[in-house]
Amino acid sequence: MTKYEILLMLDPELAEERQSEIVGRVRELVERGDGTWVAHEPWGRRRLAYEIAKKTDGTYHLLHFDTEPDTLNEISRVLKITDGVMRHMPTHRIEGSRTTAPSPVSAAPERAAVGGASYARSNGRSVEEEEE
Repeated sequence: MTKYEILLMLDPELAEERQSEIVGRVRELVERGDGTWVAHEPWGRRRLAYEIAKKTDGTYHLLHFDTEPDTLNEISRVLKITDGVMRHMPTHRIEGSRTTAPSPVSAAPERAAVGGASYARSNGRSVEEEEE
């Protein structure tokens, strides 16, 4: 058996019941394939980096389980054709590692100060060297 985790992105407008059905379907497939369900971590609604199907948010769930590769292929096939699943990403789970939800982003993140003068000098030298 191989240890896997799937990061599942669902349509943010799905009802809680439908989200539970999708996660339950994955669990059913794992257990039917003689796998072991380890954990389900709902990460909640998060803003997307870019729109997907005209949606700016997604609801994330992290699923941990142990199963055979053939069962993972079946889970991926089912998730691809399931309405409400925007994206999913299965990966190997590394023993001792811990995947956690990203911290919420503040409204106005502070930018790191960049040394403007030294940066400009290094670029100036590059330009001067090219001109010679």
